[in-house]
Amino acid sequence: MKYWLLKSEPNVWSIHNQKKAPKGTSIWDGVRNYQAAKNLKSMKVHDLCFFYHSNIGKEIVGIVEVVKEAFLDPTDKLKKFVAVKVIFKNYLKNPVTLESIKKNKNLKNLALIKQSRLSVMPVDTKSWKIINKMSKIKIKKNKND
Repeated sequence: MKYWLLKSEPNVWSIHNQKKAPKGTSIWDGVRNYQAAKNLKSMKVHDLCFFYHSNIGKEIVGIVEVVKEAFLDPTDKLKKFVAVKVIFKNYLKNPVTLESIKKNKNLKNLALIKQSRLSVMPVDTKSWKIINKMSKIKIKKNKND
């Protein structure tokens, strides 16, 4: 099994939309970057993916699982790009912010930091475990939290 990170703008498609989709399943489409598309093509059934809210929030908020491997993206009229199908698994107990990821020296090689504009990226096993541990810790944002 491999691990991945999928980025979506929450005002376009959020983790809540994913959970509310029929049976929690949806097509992850619209990827038009060749490197991100290559990553989609590498995904296998049962691979797990962090669900990252980009632009608004900038945090990992949940986990989805790949249930169908790469196929032609139905939104691509030129038939060059692929999509995968994913299913909602769970919300993270506490979202893990990009800020907290950047502060963790053990995550300095994470693609989320090194290739921040990439929408689909691999996550190594060590980083997957670290981020999952981080999600169990409530980080206070200010003294009123």
